[in-house]
Amino acid sequence: MRKYELVCIIQPDLDETAFNGVLDKVKGWVSESGGSVDKVDVWGRRRMAYIIHKQKEGQYVLLNITINPGASPELERNLRFQETILRHMLSVVG
Repeated sequence: MRKYELVCIIQPDLDETAFNGVLDKVKGWVSESGGSVDKVDVWGRRRMAYIIHKQKEGQYVLLNITINPGASPELERNLRFQETILRHMLSVVG
């Protein structure tokens, strides 16, 4: 098992219920792969450096997760196809 940081930029126009639904879906993908979500840090709504999908702002979230390195490609594939996630970055910690 390896520790990762996952930063997601989620669409800014989602209400709180839909936003929490997206987070629950990401946490579910981590759990399905045999991993765990250690910490969720919601940074809130911030202005982006450039426009992505006609959006100037995004809701930023940092998740500290622990998963098997072999499961990371599947997690990234799921994140890429989630339309409400504008961008994501998965990086190894340490």
